[in-house]
Amino acid sequence: MALKHEPTAPYHSAQDALRVLETVARHAAGVTVAEITRHTGLGGERLTGLLRMLRREGYVEQVTDGAYVTGVTLARLGSAHHRDQALRDQLQRTLDRLRDSVGAAVYISRYVDGEVRVTQYAAGPATPAVNEWVDFRYSAHATAVGKSLLGQLDHAGRRDHLARHKMARLTSRTITSDKVLLSRLEAQPPTVPVLDLQEYAIGTVCAAVPITAGSSVGCLALSLPVEHAHRLRRAADTLNRSATPVLLSLTI
Repeated sequence: MALKHEPTAPYHSAQDALRVLETVARHAAGVTVAEITRHTGLGGERLTGLLRMLRREGYVEQVTDGAYVTGVTLARLGSAHHRDQALRDQLQRTLDRLRDSVGAAVYISRYVDGEVRVTQYAAGPATPAVNEWVDFRYSAHATAVGKSLLGQLDHAGRRDHLARHKMARLTSRTITSDKVLLSRLEAQPPTVPVLDLQEYAIGTVCAAVPITAGSSVGCLALSLPVEHAHRLRRAADTLNRSATPVLLSLTI
């Protein structure tokens, strides 16, 4: 299976954030904003925004003279001991913040061994998670998560998945034609969130954006009760702009 990688804005932001982190890590005694600009070529609002995000996520800290040093998150993720747990904890903190900022349940999903897997999520009383009434592994054709993941595969990969999973009609809005679905996946721009407008479950709308790190396929998604459908596109755009910390954690 080949992947159909098309870098999105969060991907480029994560790459820039990595460049900043590498610069900070090389200067154990601290590095100033001017020095970071000189080493990375980044400056102005772009660098200010990246440093703000890196501080919020604990990747860097600012010391008394205004210089930046590496933070506790980088130390945890850079350690060989308990790295998997440290990554899960970091991603959960990020998801919790995203849930609160977009006002919706949020999810990380990966395409692993030919199957859709929701690996982590953040929900709450005011932001309920989707009721998984049909296993997400068998309903990729109907969910924003599934369509986002399939959209990152090449044509053969999509065909292989659909050959293994019958496209059942889950609601009156579910696409059950592989020809129609494949056509829509092919036409989907990578920078535009994939939507599920009650295709998986009546009463729920969802959106997903790609977070492809290295050779693995993933996505970040959100769900809302249908009475909040008017917020979906704006929430999806916020989610897309906020995907950088998730990508960064997966990349380090």
